[in-house]
Amino acid sequence: MTRHHQKRSIVFKLMSASTSIMLAGILHLIPAANASPQPSADSVKVTLTEGTNMAIALSPDKQTLAIDLQGTIWVLPVTGGNAKAITDALGDCRQPTWSPDGTQVAFQSYRDGNFHIWKVNKDGSGLRQLTTGIYHDREPYWSPDGASIAFSSDRSGNYDIWKIYLKNDSLAQLTDHPGNDYSPAFSADGKSIAYISERASAAGIYIRDEQGEHRLFVHSKEKLASPVWQPDGEHMVFNSLAAGKSQLEMVKTGGSDWQTLSPEAEDVFPFRTCWLSSTEYLYTADGQIKLGKVGRDDAKGIAFTAVVTLQRDRYAPKKRDFDAALSRPVQGIRGPVVSNSGKFVAFAALGDIWVLETGKPKPVQITHDVFIDIDPVWSADDQWLAFTSDRNGNMDLWIREISTGKEVCLLDAAANLKFPSWSPDGARIAFYQADPSAYSRSSLCVIELKTRKVAALYDGLFEASQPSWSKDGKYLVVSSLDPYSSRFREGLSKFLVISSDRSGARFASPVPGRSLATRGKNGPVISPDGRTIAYILDNVLWTIPVDSRLNIAGPPVQLTRELAENPSWTGDSKSIVFLATDKLKKVVVSDGRIEPLSMDFTWRPEQPKGRQVIHAGRVFDGISDQYIENVDIVIEGNRIREIVPHQTNRKEKVIDVSGQTVIPGLFEMHTHQNAQLGEKGGRLWLAYGITSIREPGTDPYDALERKESWASGKRLGPRSFFAGGHMEGSRVYYNRSTSNVAGAQLELELGRAVALGYDMIKTYVGLPDILQKRVTEFAHANGLPVSSHEIYPAAGLGVDGVEHIGATSRRGYSPKLTALNRSYQDVVALTTQSGIYMTPTISLHGGMNALISGDSLFFDHWQFQAFYSEKQKQELRSAAARARGSNKTYPNIEKTMVRLMRSGARLTPGTDSPIIPSGLSYHAELQSWVAAGLSPFETLRAATQWSAQQAGVGDDLGTLQPGKLADMVIVDGDPLRQIKDLLNVKAVIQNGKYLDIKAITEVK
Repeated sequence: MTRHHQKRSIVFKLMSASTSIMLAGILHLIPAANASPQPSADSVKVTLTEGTNMAIALSPDKQTLAIDLQGTIWVLPVTGGNAKAITDALGDCRQPTWSPDGTQVAFQSYRDGNFHIWKVNKDGSGLRQLTTGIYHDREPYWSPDGASIAFSSDRSGNYDIWKIYLKNDSLAQLTDHPGNDYSPAFSADGKSIAYISERASAAGIYIRDEQGEHRLFVHSKEKLASPVWQPDGEHMVFNSLAAGKSQLEMVKTGGSDWQTLSPEAEDVFPFRTCWLSSTEYLYTADGQIKLGKVGRDDAKGIAFTAVVTLQRDRYAPKKRDFDAALSRPVQGIRGPVVSNSGKFVAFAALGDIWVLETGKPKPVQITHDVFIDIDPVWSADDQWLAFTSDRNGNMDLWIREISTGKEVCLLDAAANLKFPSWSPDGARIAFYQADPSAYSRSSLCVIELKTRKVAALYDGLFEASQPSWSKDGKYLVVSSLDPYSSRFREGLSKFLVISSDRSGARFASPVPGRSLATRGKNGPVISPDGRTIAYILDNVLWTIPVDSRLNIAGPPVQLTRELAENPSWTGDSKSIVFLATDKLKKVVVSDGRIEPLSMDFTWRPEQPKGRQVIHAGRVFDGISDQYIENVDIVIEGNRIREIVPHQTNRKEKVIDVSGQTVIPGLFEMHTHQNAQLGEKGGRLWLAYGITSIREPGTDPYDALERKESWASGKRLGPRSFFAGGHMEGSRVYYNRSTSNVAGAQLELELGRAVALGYDMIKTYVGLPDILQKRVTEFAHANGLPVSSHEIYPAAGLGVDGVEHIGATSRRGYSPKLTALNRSYQDVVALTTQSGIYMTPTISLHGGMNALISGDSLFFDHWQFQAFYSEKQKQELRSAAARARGSNKTYPNIEKTMVRLMRSGARLTPGTDSPIIPSGLSYHAELQSWVAAGLSPFETLRAATQWSAQQAGVGDDLGTLQPGKLADMVIVDGDPLRQIKDLLNVKAVIQNGKYLDIKAITEVK
């Protein structure tokens, strides 16, 4: 099968290449011992017959295949059959390559928390790590003479081609272009290496010859992958991805038109082809190993089976008391900051600003409103506090005079502001101005207090920390993300020093190769005398000396062994106040002496009293696919006492909804909230009938402020079930990600989860599997569910849930979803047979855009009119129009989701909002499920009963039954027949409290 490509050309270009040798550092990662009691476990054997994004390699004698099915290397006969694992499940082993003598297999593995090159004997013995260090080494290819292995690595600041000489493990760098070079492959004679390059001048396939010269071989704007020479050396085969097609292509090395080897509809995986002869080849596509022949498009599948054993924990879920009205300590202490005198600590809690005078246990509330007032900072003379508040709709910059209580809105901006920081001379305040066109990106700005003139110092910062000023005001320092390369987004959080005159910026790191703590209020914070920076690393407090230009001038000093957050300096630069998990403390810098700052600060859950009766025309109880009709739901306090046939002439308060349908309160199972969404964020959820949200990854103190404010009745909002920051590996992306390593740091993070009352733990894409095992064991011992982006070995480690049907992966491709949005039998079998929950977020993966494009009335409901704007509507429509090309393969996701549900998988609805708009996107998710082919009943059961069970609160929520909590939604219409009727919300009852549309939409 051939095709002429008019827009693609084959050209040759010579380039010189320099070669350098770098010795790898050594990083050993040892699993932490588990001191927690072990939950009991059951094992489940799962037979895999297909693979999603699996790679293969053919032994030199052409008798044996190595495959990397779900991160384990297996071997099997080339004719197919039973596969034997030669690595365990904890290494995330990928992209195998055979030694020329056929005795060993090399591969990339994430076992030590970075991708490195490893090898193992073909019988599974002799596992050995070949490359080490803080960098990622990928895509190994054994040289024909067996002396070396080529691979790609980000050791030089972007991806380049490297080689390891196996005789002495020395390294040589083979490319050094600023564009990413990767996926190397030796020619049959070993004299040349082909590789993919993303060079801006000409992306495509390049060849490095034995003289070290480089020439462009295939130039293409399409995404290419995995070039391999045909045995005769006259052709090269590679993968090409474009316009909803992933195909296997071949081109003659002397120059010719491309020849497409695979059928157009085939889902070819982006890995190397293996040649059986000059005309027969093996490759992976459509979940299978396939045997193809040049000139034919009828490739045959090679059947295989691989059996994995999953350990599934049985543990007692965390006990929650939803009925107590007793006072409890406030834990949502957000952004504590000590005054320069050291006498006062200001912080945000329960939606307002509070000030604690040291020595006095009761803090004083200094702002009093329903809005969110956060992030207070002192002026140098302690006469003023600057903070942000949403009193005018967005988060704006305010200042308050301490002596008089006078408050002034210093800057009422069109977009949210956050993290103000007062200059030492008191004349300026630095802050971030959100970029409404770029998610989570902001400009660092400065406002002159006298003139109120605003100037931008640095644009495009991604979730950077609160800025801190140098003593002379010439510099600001923040914690910002420094990616390892442009190929992948992850990197390290480092100091970013920014000149206040806009003359430049530079990164610095107190410990090279290590990431600072979450980028929020964890530093860097410059001491008032300008000599020292305080920061959090490995969950503890450190300082490091700096010069006047904020260059690091000495070694770091550790000040705490307990978990520390939110450091701030006293004006004499002698002490630092910090948050020790959930207690305020002060450390004396000179001797490390720690003093507690006692505080008696409590809150009380709002609990309704008395009885009320909801006379419901129809009730969906979350269990049956048939309504219960004409009943009374008797509510006593915050719980359902009984559900009985309607009775007239009741003495209790009766709310007549006999013309409406009552359903359990809806659960949004994947959202990342933050204070920047403002007071209306809580009411928005209720307006859409969502009475519970699950936050798998957030600043825990921000989440606790929100949870306590909602539960106390200070603000209206749903129940919140939250995790802290993402449990991430050594590299991070989001500001909420915690860079974890084995040992004391990980144990501090796990201890925080219990101390702050997390509802779950979320492990993210970079956490090594061996640490995920430790996290899961700890969580289950403490009754907490664990959710992950990973499917395997997560499902075999007892992990309870998996987030997203696709989404981010540390590999650059997903083990759950291919580039054409297809998933195969391995994903379905692992999900269904393990019992793991999946929150597929298909609205995020294209469902919402499909609905916007296909439904002219998509925005036609009162909630959108009340909480969103015409401008946002037009922006969403424009985004949907731009996504039409990339949305072509979205129906494949719908098919997988239906297949999962029909196979017995448990799915729960979530959206990843506010990446897509909160509330609105949730209903898009539900409508997308039904549009995919699920029934409204299946969708509603998942949104209520199954979600509550996954959150660990199925005994109290998710269904309408006597004894359950009174969380319910009253809607017009028939949602069991028409899912869109869920938008016809007339009222919600949240924890027994009745809220109609007026109560939800009006600010009180």
